[in-house]
Amino acid sequence: MGFSCPVCAVPQQDATHLANHLAFTAMVNNDDHETWLDEHVPEWSEHGEAELAPKVAELASEADYEQVFEDTAHAHGHDGHTHQHGHRHGHQRGQSGPGAVDPEAAAAAGRGSLDEEARSILAEAREMTAEMIDTDTEAEAGAEADEESEPEPGSNTGATSGDADK
Repeated sequence: MGFSCPVCAVPQQDATHLANHLAFTAMVNNDDHETWLDEHVPEWSEHGEAELAPKVAELASEADYEQVFEDTAHAHGHDGHTHQHGHRHGHQRGQSGPGAVDPEAAAAAGRGSLDEEARSILAEAREMTAEMIDTDTEAEAGAEADEESEPEPGSNTGATSGDADK
């Protein structure tokens, strides 16, 4: 059992996800979601998800959904671990690693499909993000190696006390 967004009918897994969807979309898009919240839940922007969820759930239609929607499953600790069904949440269709975006899922969550230029920009952004992560990982590994190879202050660096007298 889930809820249908009263504004755009996008399915939401539960009342908390519905509250977050409505509030986030209202803040980001400044659109019909904000108007709906202003009309039905005055002072909604002062509420956290715990206070907003029961209020919007009372006003939304309940609906049965046969699947868990990937964009709503991550907030409850499901991201990154496998289940018996053999795939990792958030890493379908060959996308993996930090910053991975499934263009089809991204397009489905928005308002229409991505054109070729938008796909190209996303691909370039993914590549740049992967390079940044690789560079950071290499820098961290190099710093750790340097720390391990540096002698501790006051330790003997190979000179004997007899060498110091000469």
